[in-house]
Amino acid sequence: MFLALAKKELLALSRDLHGLAALFLLPMVFIVVMSMALKDVYAPRLQAQRYAVVTQDSSRQATQLLTAWRAEHGAPVDNRNWQEAVRAGRLKYVLQVDAGFAQALDNTPEGAHPERVHFIAEPGLDKGLFESLQASLIMHVAQLRTESMLAQIDAQGDAAQASQALFSNTLVGTERAGQHLRPSAVQQSVPGWLVFGMFFVVTSIAGLFVDERSCGALARLRSLGATPATLLAAKIAPYMLVNGVQAALMLAVGVWLMPLLGGDALSLQGICWSALLLVLLAISAAAVSLALAVACLVRSHAQASTLGPILNVLMAALGGIMVPLFVMPEVMQQIAAYSPMNWGLEGLLDVLLRGADLSAVLPALARLGGFSALMLAGAYALFRRQR
Repeated sequence: MFLALAKKELLALSRDLHGLAALFLLPMVFIVVMSMALKDVYAPRLQAQRYAVVTQDSSRQATQLLTAWRAEHGAPVDNRNWQEAVRAGRLKYVLQVDAGFAQALDNTPEGAHPERVHFIAEPGLDKGLFESLQASLIMHVAQLRTESMLAQIDAQGDAAQASQALFSNTLVGTERAGQHLRPSAVQQSVPGWLVFGMFFVVTSIAGLFVDERSCGALARLRSLGATPATLLAAKIAPYMLVNGVQAALMLAVGVWLMPLLGGDALSLQGICWSALLLVLLAISAAAVSLALAVACLVRSHAQASTLGPILNVLMAALGGIMVPLFVMPEVMQQIAAYSPMNWGLEGLLDVLLRGADLSAVLPALARLGGFSALMLAGAYALFRRQR
């Protein structure tokens, strides 16, 4: 009987074209749109700005600075009448290197900071971009200054090597399979909208449940000996399968489709696959159990089509799906800790972005498992009371 009931659920879902579109197409569209929209937020394209270079120093150090800047930010444009061009906004900024730049690096006493490099920006330049460019310039000058200091003590043998060991450039990210991964919009969007798509089964299950109740199908099945536990289990298995297909499609969008559209690719190299599969199963169980609880609670299509989406959007807004958690105020971050979507999102981010293994995702698995058990118990109690 269980297999027959599970087949019935899949047939009913296959005839619900709107439900299938919401389950599969909507999350894919969100991943593509949000990944492309937030691409420059996670990786600002500083090299796209029009700028000019004015240099009065032909030393090796000045050449190194300008070469490094060109490699990172693109080639400069013609610098004729640059003052007027900056004021009019035709140039975003000008990099000016004065004469004596190399001597200032080599001979400036400690505590003295002569101005030899000027960053001149147009009035309308975005403040965040201005600070990013300024920080990049400071970093390049500081690197040249460090190299100059180390060169002066090179005669001391291993002292220079020991000093060099004190300096390193570190980017916060994840090291997997010998590859250093940077956080990107795709790595944030794919897990987030994958979780959101899985929880969208609430509307589909609740709607089909109302149909079966209103046409008497549930009553007839119970009169034939189908227990509440069997009926609920027959709904769990098919939708767990649906969520598995959803997860595969969402990951495929991140890995293969996004690079074709000009976005970053989602990297799955070196991840702990067992941790990923268990997190996906836990998210699916939480989504389906919540859907069953809602389905046993509502009495009409209007209630199902209203309560389900409201719950999804509310949990997504509070759980860091629609708005990244790190931009929320502290109070909102504390509230997000109670959203099941946030538990699933953090579990996926741990695996896909932070390189977590199975032991590291156990807290998220425990929370999602406890939520699933609570919702299933509620659904079972509500279903048994129905006539």
